[in-house]
Amino acid sequence: MLMAIRPPILKKGDTIGVVTLGSPLDVEVINARVDTLKSMGFNVVLGDYVYSRNGFLAGSDQERASDLMKMFENPQVNMILPSRGGVGVAGILPYLDYHLIHNNPKIITGYSDITILLNVLYQQANLITFQSLLLIDFRPDTPAYNFNQFFSATSSYSSYRLIQNPPGIPLISKVQGNVTGPLVGGNLTSFVGTLGTPFEIDTRGKILLIEDTHEPTNTIYRYLNHLKLAGKFRDCIGIVMGECTGCQFAYGKSYEDLINEFIVPLGKPLMTNLATAHGPYKAALPIGAMVNLNTYNHTLAVLEPTVSL
Repeated sequence: MLMAIRPPILKKGDTIGVVTLGSPLDVEVINARVDTLKSMGFNVVLGDYVYSRNGFLAGSDQERASDLMKMFENPQVNMILPSRGGVGVAGILPYLDYHLIHNNPKIITGYSDITILLNVLYQQANLITFQSLLLIDFRPDTPAYNFNQFFSATSSYSSYRLIQNPPGIPLISKVQGNVTGPLVGGNLTSFVGTLGTPFEIDTRGKILLIEDTHEPTNTIYRYLNHLKLAGKFRDCIGIVMGECTGCQFAYGKSYEDLINEFIVPLGKPLMTNLATAHGPYKAALPIGAMVNLNTYNHTLAVLEPTVSL
């Protein structure tokens, strides 16, 4: 299997390019979070359409795509940081130059709808990307765990990194196994929207990560079943279930019930309860990097550096 490209390491004093790729974000919030980045020792460049607002989208698909491409083209920009997720990220995918991105690898990070882009950049440009912080998370009350995870993934060169939850939040092994492969996945709702398109997630030989937020359990069941019918569980070698934050019981069934009744019988090595994305604690998960999922000893480990020196 071809090893994915590692983007250059993030250092203090580097320049971060801020873009809005999905839903709009208030000007005041963007500016406050940019001030936090600057206080942490980074320079910041803003996309032309970072403040744009067109209903539930931050500008047209072409405008948002052009902002992203300009950041990849700009030799001064070291990392690309989307302001938020929301909806609409899939709309930019046809307008990206994946060959140019492949030749200009940079750290790009985020979660929620941004995970569509993260996985497509791995699949189409062979670039390691990061399900980790968004611009909105750079604020004084963000848990230290989140920053420690983010900088461990983007600002340190390590050939082995154990992904651990905060103290008191155990990782739970549901189906035993020990598998190694590239990590893919992220937000369940977002992925279902790309099935049947040129940008659908490829889980063949991969370890699949799933999380979601604020969906009732019956809707989560529908989405999981769609992935199953599309062969995504058949093709993967292991499954990691993150949180479903704010997901409501439906018909007396919980998210945990759904895992036990739908995911466990799939028979793939399965770990649950990973602190992810929409939860208060956010593990930094490198999409496209080689990871080992060992549910005999309850570990999820990144086996290679995820940045280059």
